[in-house]
Amino acid sequence: MDKTIALYSKSLTEKTTAGLMKVIDALYDRGVTVYLNVMDPGGHHFENDHRVILFSDLSDLPADVCMILSVGGDGTFLETAMRVRSAGIPVAGINTGRLGFLANIPDEDIGRSVDLLCSGKYDIVSRAMLEISAPKELFSNGNAMALNEITVQKSDQGMITVTVKVDGIFLNTYRADGIIISTATGSTAYSLSVGGPILSPTDDSIIIVPMSPHNLTIRPIIVTGSSIITLETGGRSSHCLVTCDSRAVRVPAGITLEVRQAVERLSTVTTAGNDFFSTLRNKLMWGADPRN
Repeated sequence: MDKTIALYSKSLTEKTTAGLMKVIDALYDRGVTVYLNVMDPGGHHFENDHRVILFSDLSDLPADVCMILSVGGDGTFLETAMRVRSAGIPVAGINTGRLGFLANIPDEDIGRSVDLLCSGKYDIVSRAMLEISAPKELFSNGNAMALNEITVQKSDQGMITVTVKVDGIFLNTYRADGIIISTATGSTAYSLSVGGPILSPTDDSIIIVPMSPHNLTIRPIIVTGSSIITLETGGRSSHCLVTCDSRAVRVPAGITLEVRQAVERLSTVTTAGNDFFSTLRNKLMWGADPRN
């Protein structure tokens, strides 16, 4: 089978290493050329593995790479996405971690899923991302982009205030532990844990949800994906935290952020039985009866 697929993996725990071996075995047995990037600096397990070609940078890959597989958990998927987002190559996630909404191909389904991927029996989902458009240099290398969410959070025990405007129109001043600005993809991540709604990943809407608001009548709100959201920070603390997915930076209180949907989008792969709604039912155990 004349295909070339790249693999990204990160923390080589015993479980992840075993999962990665299963993926490599399955691809190699089907005649796929396999490129491998281990993001863990200590990941030397595969240096002498004749089945893979090691690479360190996206520019090292040949032009005929048809897909990238992220092997690990959702954290590995997010890091993979940030590395390859501008390449336009679809990304699939194989879960050797825990929950796995993004890395939604379970370890025990690797063989069947690889067959589907190699035979082209999969769907592409285009996912919206967010970016901090101002201030532009808040994160190093201009990497202020997120697939899941952008947040402003307290950096100590004190509550912060965040005044939110949507397209220049005042929405509310939140007194809370922070504010989450989430994509539809991120609706099953941090936003979900604080009571936010679940959106289909194809939805371009943006979710604004407070973290532990002081006023109990405050509820999450969904705005259109074309909205420009301004966040003016304040409070008694001298600093707060700004995050883009798993990346965080400590900034002075009083900073104003502008968040909008990024021009770039991420193409992700789903196979039969591992679509969003199946993953939702399985991971959240909808319909499960604890009496059984």
